[in-house]
Amino acid sequence: MRQEYLPSTALQTWADLNDIHLNGVRIGQISNDRGLGVIATAESLEGPAILMTVPPHLILSLDNVWIYAKSDPHLKEVLDAVGEYSQTARGAILIFLLMQITHSTLAESDKIGVANPLTEYVKFLPPKVPLPTFWSAEEKAIAVGTSLEAALESKLRSLDREFTHLHDSTASISWCQRHWWSVGSGALSLDDWKQVDAMYRSRALDLPGTGHAMVPYVDMANHASGDGTVALYDTDVDGNAVLILREGKTLKPGDEVSITYGDEKGACEMLFSYGFTESTMSSARELFLDLDIPDDDPLKLAKKTVSKAAPGFKLFLKEDSVRWEGDFVWLVCVNEEDGLDFRLMQTIDGEKELKVFWEDKELLDISKLRSFLNEGRYWDVFQLRAIATLQGRVEQQLIALERSKDSINAFELEVDHNTSSSWVIMRLPELEEKLMLQAYEEFEERKTELLGSEVVQEYLGTGATGKDLSPKDDFS
Repeated sequence: MRQEYLPSTALQTWADLNDIHLNGVRIGQISNDRGLGVIATAESLEGPAILMTVPPHLILSLDNVWIYAKSDPHLKEVLDAVGEYSQTARGAILIFLLMQITHSTLAESDKIGVANPLTEYVKFLPPKVPLPTFWSAEEKAIAVGTSLEAALESKLRSLDREFTHLHDSTASISWCQRHWWSVGSGALSLDDWKQVDAMYRSRALDLPGTGHAMVPYVDMANHASGDGTVALYDTDVDGNAVLILREGKTLKPGDEVSITYGDEKGACEMLFSYGFTESTMSSARELFLDLDIPDDDPLKLAKKTVSKAAPGFKLFLKEDSVRWEGDFVWLVCVNEEDGLDFRLMQTIDGEKELKVFWEDKELLDISKLRSFLNEGRYWDVFQLRAIATLQGRVEQQLIALERSKDSINAFELEVDHNTSSSWVIMRLPELEEKLMLQAYEEFEERKTELLGSEVVQEYLGTGATGKDLSPKDDFS
């Protein structure tokens, strides 16, 4: 779909017309590769001070999309057609963005939808958002062996499902068929859906009192973490979105006003959602690795049926040490001989329901399994199993990463190293490898500690039930 764009020089006029108030700042070009940003203009500003105020009706949120739909029957028709999807902030906002682009691209005689202040704002958004969903095959090859590989594959499948759902839900609506789905017009494609997804993901803020939303002008602020964060966004008593200079911060003309997109976010998440990693990052900070239950586990199907936990675990740095979390890991590490049991129970309405028990106590929430294990005599054994499982999965990922280095070297020879996009793509494998190597070493140290435990020594000598040790408890 051909999208219309407006020059950034017209932004101030749009802001004035829509009652956006600026105090000592403006939107301007930061650098050739960083695009627009918020720049200080006042001679001197000291925090806390309100730099920007955006009226409530300009906040693109779930609630406001439905408010706009009250006066836009075409928008409401699509929102209703897609069902539950439009009851989420993401679903409603993506459809709203698509409707604004559609409205702008059609000839006056063919217009659908109702123009609103945000119809023009969408035209100021960048035509290209460098998210991995737009990467070439060569660029995707660099992600092999990183946590981004699985995340990207999953995201692309999800986008395809969403787009198919949009098509199937609206193909019977005459104007949708004519402007979006007609073979002759060929107006709407999966790439268009990727574009509105990229607009949303790269600009969405978790606005206090509202939730996930896009906030014009505030979303022009670039990211800086830690002490580099100059301003914070919030909601005032009147429902306005405000950008506030942090206490203790000062601004002089030409200074960039930055916000944080999330100090805790790892390299993969930053690249996945925003298309960049911070140049100051010395580690991936965190990453998520998927984990499967072994095929020879007799309870594999039952475990997968009852588990609502994400099938994997997160590694993250805390106080220079690698920590991990993942409820699914504990489920992988225990079995029937340990005290895990599944029973098919009948509910009051006569339906059958699979329930899980630990040592004859019903486990209503899988996230509580760790607590149950912690209370038992063999806690050190279960910890050792978990660490061995984690270490084995990290080793697999490191091997995959090593095998992908040929692709990285080939890409490195072909790309322009002066472009920021090629630099951030090649940096992710290096950052994640560093974190995983540290995790592997620390897991080895923890294994050694646990192997010295009296309980573990006793277990390794006789097994938990006095029988020979089973092969799954090989902790090497």
